[in-house]
This record gives sequence, C-alpha cells and structure tokens, in this order.
Amino acid sequence: MRELQFGRKGAEAPKALVVFLHGYGADGADLLGLADALAPHLPGVQFLAPDAPDPCQGNPFGRQWFPIPWLDGSSETAAREGLLAAADDLNGFLDARLAETGLTASALALIGFSQGAMMSLHVAPRRAEAVAGVVAISGRLIAPERLASDLKVKPPILLIHGDQDPVVPFQDMAAAGNALVAAGFETYGHVMKGTGHGIAPDGLGAALSFLKDRLPA
Repeated sequence: MRELQFGRKGAEAPKALVVFLHGYGADGADLLGLADALAPHLPGVQFLAPDAPDPCQGNPFGRQWFPIPWLDGSSETAAREGLLAAADDLNGFLDARLAETGLTASALALIGFSQGAMMSLHVAPRRAEAVAGVVAISGRLIAPERLASDLKVKPPILLIHGDQDPVVPFQDMAAAGNALVAAGFETYGHVMKGTGHGIAPDGLGAALSFLKDRLPA
C-alpha cells in the first residue's frame, strides 16, 4: 500500500470529511479549489484532495489512478491491476484520515471527477462501512457485472454528467445508474445540460445539496 500525498482545506477540527478524487492526468490540487465554493455552506467540513499514486502515462505532469488502454496503449491486465492497487491505496488513505480525526464512515463523503468518479464508484461499495455519500461526476461504473457479487455496503450515490461530454460518453451515466438501481442503491442523477467534460455551476450546486442532506450538521 502506497501513501498518497494530499492537500487540505476547511475546518481544522472537522465534524465531517469530503474527499475529492481527481481525473486522469490531473492531481489533487485540480479539485481542491472547489472547497472554496463549498466550505461556506458546509461548516465543520474538512476537504481533502489526494494525488493519485502513479505518474500519468498520458501526461507527464499529472497523475493517474490506473492506466487507460485506449489513451496510453497499456493492456487491459495492467489497467485492472492498477485499479486494484489504487483501490488499496485509497482505502488506506481514507482509513488513515478517519482514524486521525476520530470520525466514522458516516461522516465521510467522496466527490470524484472522471477517473476519480470511477474510483469512487469502485471503492465505496466495497468498503466495510458505508460512507455518507458518493458524488460521481463525468465518470462510469467499471465492471458493473461484478458489482452485485463484490458489494458490501450501499451508500447513496449521486451521478452528475454533462450531456455534451466528448471524453466519457453521456450514456455511461444511464448505464451506471441502471446497474446501481438494480443492485439496490439509493441513486440520484443530475444532467448538466450543454456541458462537456467538466463541472458546471448547476452540477456543483446539485453536489452541495446532496452533501448537505447527508453529512453531519
């Protein structure tokens, strides 16, 4: 298990944690700025943004959670092995942050973008205790056929996607939603109309409302 470097903003003695998981070729700092918009509405929340464990094969200045074969020429085996290794790293990171703050999983939420959304949707259902919620933006559910056999918990999930996304197709939102609903997850969706591969203000607003309803006051 590798130790992830991370940035931190928000409450020094938190009552809840929100962890941002960045996309392929970015790093934690890419999403940590969202804390500035969310923090005034989520008092008592500490925001964390870890860097993915590996240098990005497709962008030497960024990081990756796992290889993406159609972008970097890696094999499907390498992608699968990378996903599983990164999942172990992320679980270790989450466990460490909960331990150091004395909080429980019910006071933790994940916000993932693109590849970070894929990590969120993979890791959260397989943890021993359910987190307060998962916000998956512009991502997809990896290997939905394994979800039912692998899951241990069913945290509430909000899927957000731009209907003009040229990177992760918009239809992946429906595919993820259908699989999650079929597996019994409390699942919500928000479409960012006219938005490409990014986070529009209305999407961030939907994420904020979702978190306010589920994190400790």
